[in-house]
Amino acid sequence: MTFSYNPSLRGADLAGRLAGFRLPVTVALSFAVVALVVAWSLAPGLFTSHSPINGVPTDKLLGPSLQHWFGTDHLGRDLYARVVYGTASSVSSALVAVVIGVFAGGLIGLLAGFLGGWVDIVLARLVDVLLAIPKFLLAVIVVTAIGFETINAAIATGVSAVAVFARVTRAEVIKTRQATFVEASFLLGGSRWYILLRHVLPNASRSILPLAVLQFGESILVIASLAFLGYGDPPPASDWGLLISIGKDYLKWPWLVYAPAFVTIATVLSVNRISRWLRKTD
Repeated sequence: MTFSYNPSLRGADLAGRLAGFRLPVTVALSFAVVALVVAWSLAPGLFTSHSPINGVPTDKLLGPSLQHWFGTDHLGRDLYARVVYGTASSVSSALVAVVIGVFAGGLIGLLAGFLGGWVDIVLARLVDVLLAIPKFLLAVIVVTAIGFETINAAIATGVSAVAVFARVTRAEVIKTRQATFVEASFLLGGSRWYILLRHVLPNASRSILPLAVLQFGESILVIASLAFLGYGDPPPASDWGLLISIGKDYLKWPWLVYAPAFVTIATVLSVNRISRWLRKTD
């Protein structure tokens, strides 16, 4: 028996694999938007030479131009610079909210789904109570209790997301716990905690990543909404929601609202698109 090597078949297989990894145009554009926003938050000084705090009174309320891409505000400050420098607060706050939701909610869902019994009953009722309260209302209650700052708004947003992560994690843990390989590990003498950490947690966490990405975008929106209502850092901070709140008082100069609102919407939509793509990707 003889075997022949056909390089064309190998090339076709490689081309098929590469085609499978090709990103849709909308997803690639979403990654580009998110990458730009992250770069703004890490090194804002590389993207603008204007100060986000000090303005030129004679340049107040100028329209968008090559010198001021987003125009200027009522104090002559460059609006593009304020949006760029406000990115760090918005992104870091959303990240804090996601971390709180993932760890607290994931732990509750993991224990409830794996231990079962009265532990599941108690934790499930706690999650039901949190789900019964609208997320934004819960965030407002928490931030009112702990203080009006952006970091407190992030904590409040994270607390409001705990129930969602707990519910999803619990469902995934219950499904994974009933899998054949988990039962086989029990029969081979594996302890509860070994099976939890070695088998259940890695498999149950597959659904957490798309949800965490989706929650990141939602957290940006919620934190911006809290800042709009005055629950974030006061001026001269430049959180996106605060910029929109200030701009609404100057409706004759609509770029004061449109610029930060467009950046917020573009970021949230991009993150949501990436989340949908991750859910469909194996």
